[in-house]
This record gives sequence, structure tokens and C-alpha cells, in this order.
Amino acid sequence: MDLAPSTNVTFTITSLPKSERGKKTLRRVMKMQPDVQRVLTRLATRRDQVGNRRTNRAGRIWIDRRKPTQVVKLEVGQTFTLRVTPQIIPDLQSLAKHLDAKAA
Repeated sequence: MDLAPSTNVTFTITSLPKSERGKKTLRRVMKMQPDVQRVLTRLATRRDQVGNRRTNRAGRIWIDRRKPTQVVKLEVGQTFTLRVTPQIIPDLQSLAKHLDAKAA
């Protein structure tokens, strides 16, 4: 996979990594989409205002935090578009055999 920095590339998942590390890397890369970032920010703000439970424990405020919502799904055939930066090229190269890349 030949990736140049500052280009938009559309990736399609052709197979899923077998290891948890690979799945975690793929999930992290998919979360870098601007639309997904906006949704995650909005959900985090809402969860901070409403979802967490504050209690008093030993004279201090204790926050029981809810788990974050999973926005991206790892499925074969799923596509996502990213602007390639030098920081994420090693991650994309480690996932090269699981992704099909096309210029966007």
C-alpha cells in the first residue's frame, strides 16, 4: 500500500484482524474520521452532563462513569475515508493486508 501524506484515501475492510491488538488499531484508525470525532465529542459532552452518577464518598465527590458508546463497527465491507498524515502511516501499514485503499 503506497500512502502519501496529506491525501484523502478511502479504505475498505477486506478481512478482520485475528488479534485483539489489530482490532483495537483498526477501531482507533476508524475513529479518526472527522464525522466520527464530532459524534464522539457530542456523546462525551452529553454523558458528562447526564449519564455519570456523582456520590459523596469520604467527604469527596466520586464519579461513577458510564462506558462510552461504540460508534464504529468492525465489519467486512465497511468503508471509511481518512486524510493520511505521517503519524498514522505506520498504523495503516500494519493493517495493509486487511484494508483495500483507493484515492478519494
